Amino acid sequence: MENLNQTLMNRFILLGLTNIPYLQTLCVLIFLIIYIITLSANLLLILVVKMNTQLHTPMYLFLSNLSSIDIFFSSTIVPKIMANTLSRDKSISLLDCATQMFFSLALGSTECIILAVMAYDRYAAIYKPLHYNTIMNKRFCIRMVAGSWAMCFINSAIHVSLTFKLPFCKSNLINHFFCEMPPLFRLSCQDTHLNEVVMYISAAIIGVCSLILTLVSYVYIISPILKIHSTAGRHKAFSTCASHLTVVSIYYGTVLLMYMRPHSAYSPEVDKIVSIIYTTVTPMLNPIIYSIRNEHVKNAIRKNMNELFRGFIKRMSLGS
Repeated sequence: MENLNQTLMNRFILLGLTNIPYLQTLCVLIFLIIYIITLSANLLLILVVKMNTQLHTPMYLFLSNLSSIDIFFSSTIVPKIMANTLSRDKSISLLDCATQMFFSLALGSTECIILAVMAYDRYAAIYKPLHYNTIMNKRFCIRMVAGSWAMCFINSAIHVSLTFKLPFCKSNLINHFFCEMPPLFRLSCQDTHLNEVVMYISAAIIGVCSLILTLVSYVYIISPILKIHSTAGRHKAFSTCASHLTVVSIYYGTVLLMYMRPHSAYSPEVDKIVSIIYTTVTPMLNPIIYSIRNEHVKNAIRKNMNELFRGFIKRMSLGS
């Protein structure tokens, strides 16, 4: 009994996605493809913004930050999913579990705020173009980014501290594929009401407030767009807005469903599906949506690719 209690205290078992061997192989293959696309697309976007001075604007500063978040966010979750699925030992230490929860929660929260800031940036650019450079000055943008990261990492530290003060004596089996608050609450033999209240308050302040700021920004953005006489111009403006709203809808919808859902509505399978969407699918979609629907990014990519190709041809000709 003493050994069992020690095991329960020091290690958890992640049950993962499935126990069926051929489905495990398929899952690993799918997640590997998603992870490679996520890293490649986000790194490409960061490099393109860095290499092209015409993209050194607030919008692309925020977009680069979003890509950095997506790289770290995905790297916190996806490699562990693949390793856990392939390995016979599906255990994770208490420290590793706390570390994974800390970074996934911090990065996920930061993404919420950055998406809201990006919406405000588009509002300032479209609704107040003459004052845009004054409103979105370099100091303000850096403070917004740094403040978002700092606030969310502090918020995450509070949640991790409260969660891992709980005694986990019901079981050490986590019916999930990574360490997240709701599944862990259900392993505690202590009342988790305080933890849940703090989680709801945090989700409301960061998630709901960010969503409201985003929606209000787009209400103001759409108003001048409707006044554009050119059909092509109106279509282009709506296309840009649609890209951001697509990302926002997918991300906020799944995050709020996970963290604002009442305790009585808990479902392990629903939790897994929802978590997969905002931890793996959204980080892959973000750079693709922004790149495909953004002419400046596409032109910059073409320019860089042409320069690389010409440089390669020149070196080949000199070598021969």
